Amino acid sequence: MADDPKPLPGIPQSVLELSAFNPVARDNPHPLLQSLQAGCPVMRDETAKVWVLSRYKDIRDTVNDRSFVRHPLNADPESITARLVDPERDRRTSILFLDDPDHARIRQPLAKAFYARINKMRPEIEAMVEEVAVPVPVLVIARILGVDEAMLTNFRQWSEDVILGLNPVRTPEENARMLSGGEALDAYFAELMQARRKAPKDDLVTDMVQLQASGEAKIEDDEVCLNLQALLVGGNLTTTDLIGNGIWLLLTHPQQAAALRANPDLAAQAVEEVLRYEAPVQVTSRIVEKDRTVAGCPMQKSQPVFMSLAAANRDPDVFEAPQAFDVTKKRASHIAFGGGPHICIGAPLARIEARHAFLKLLARYPNLRLPEQDLTWRTLPFFRGLEKLVVEG
Repeated sequence: MADDPKPLPGIPQSVLELSAFNPVARDNPHPLLQSLQAGCPVMRDETAKVWVLSRYKDIRDTVNDRSFVRHPLNADPESITARLVDPERDRRTSILFLDDPDHARIRQPLAKAFYARINKMRPEIEAMVEEVAVPVPVLVIARILGVDEAMLTNFRQWSEDVILGLNPVRTPEENARMLSGGEALDAYFAELMQARRKAPKDDLVTDMVQLQASGEAKIEDDEVCLNLQALLVGGNLTTTDLIGNGIWLLLTHPQQAAALRANPDLAAQAVEEVLRYEAPVQVTSRIVEKDRTVAGCPMQKSQPVFMSLAAANRDPDVFEAPQAFDVTKKRASHIAFGGGPHICIGAPLARIEARHAFLKLLARYPNLRLPEQDLTWRTLPFFRGLEKLVVEG
């Protein structure tokens, strides 16, 4: 069902105005994104020193263009992108920001091992989806990696701390939390890798150290640690938000929940519609490698390009009735997972978890509903997820 049409606000002037730093955008960013897309689809933000794209085609073309780079060290030092890292300390990064050839060197064996393990564990993953939202993703990714499930509370807290690294305007307190969480995870995974070399088990950490030993994966220990950490963080937090956002959407659109209950075969399509309509990750970025034209505008080397995935996924030039949440409608492909060589490595696992969580929840609780409550959305910029969702049934 579409929301009641309301007058659109004025065109935003800054990328931070579109983020959770703006209380209006935190509650509902979509009217602002509509205004931006309609009035200034290629915006230059001189305060943040970035470009902002909001049209589907421009963003799809950009994420698939391998000539752009990702590492914040390549960005204009005055841009908010450059603030993501300390140039004296943060030269190492996960595949999230790596550029080729290092990106391909690490991602290819990691993805091969990760996807093989997901396929091997698929029945076990589906069986684990007995709880909803928060406990599911951290338990699943812990089981895949092979980490100690007695430490799930620690892993979730460390994940919350580490993901602050994607906030370009961290406070000193948030920076300290990020460093502390990263150090804790580094130490844990380094110790676990040594343990698996001595006593292999049936898990992804064992897969990776064995690929190292065979020479198939030319990856250093600290690179393995950093990317296992990234899998834990991404597989936990953003998948939790995907499930939570989906439950909220289904219960605020009861006709859609009824359609899914009546036809469970719609589950995969329902997940795609949740990803299109209220994706956990709202923005991705690239950096211009050399002076060139992007989306019809001349851009200069080192200028970051922010892309609103949330705006693109409601582009009226691509999606019919884009402001309507409809799990029964077969739509064009969304770009909630980004695209190109940096497409989200955890997308297949997130889809499995969300599909089974939605089906189990609706089947087990036919009278499920949302009681009256104040919803609080994440304050982390460029991410979209509820801090808490209370349901009754």
